[in-house]
Amino acid sequence: MRAAMRIVIADDEPLARERLRALLAELHDVEVVAEAADGQHALHACAEHQPDLVLLDIAMPGIDGLEAARHLAAFEPRPAVVFCTAYDAHALSAFEAEAIDYLVKPVRAERLSAALERVRTFAAGRERGGEVAPGQRRTHLCARLRGSLRLIPIEDVHYLHAEEKYVIVHHARGEDLIEESLKSLEDEFGERFVRIHRNCLVARHEIVELKRCPDGHVQAVLRHGKQPLEVSRRCVSALRETLKHL
Repeated sequence: MRAAMRIVIADDEPLARERLRALLAELHDVEVVAEAADGQHALHACAEHQPDLVLLDIAMPGIDGLEAARHLAAFEPRPAVVFCTAYDAHALSAFEAEAIDYLVKPVRAERLSAALERVRTFAAGRERGGEVAPGQRRTHLCARLRGSLRLIPIEDVHYLHAEEKYVIVHHARGEDLIEESLKSLEDEFGERFVRIHRNCLVARHEIVELKRCPDGHVQAVLRHGKQPLEVSRRCVSALRETLKHL
């Protein structure tokens, strides 16, 4: 007998959650382990319960379903995602976010059953990727904390510092570790951050000035930094040019 598929339902409409719960109650080998009314609570529920599948609405307040799916792509184990939405205009974005299926509301029982079978079929050979689709920048970074998580608004990030396999996020409320590469963060958020060193990206608006030390090294003085940050020689000229346009 196969194990029950563990499912999280995420939708800001109580009636939509109720309908999905009722449809799932008619099926065998499934278990609803949590419900959430927005993307942030959906991520917390997934961190806590480690579901096999998230039935995810797209249009939700705060962190929407598409952004939540991009965060879920970095979870280990990574849950499958099936979008449930009232609008079919999001289909392309949904599959760019590596959704297994895309259900249009009101969700029909036979379509839900087919989606669950697709998840089961796909699960065994699923690749654990997680690259963010081009042009779809997140509004938050996600730090894992002993089985829970913290969502850090991008606008609160002062700078990002790579250290071994982690990146330290220095932000308005302190520091957190995330398991992402500095290069991928630069590719995604290059309009907001500028590289000052091979291991450091700084929010452009955080740089107050560049100053030259007696030993010839250049440092960046930050608006909210406790101390200046070293600027590598290869980044100095490009950084000075960047500052002219801020």
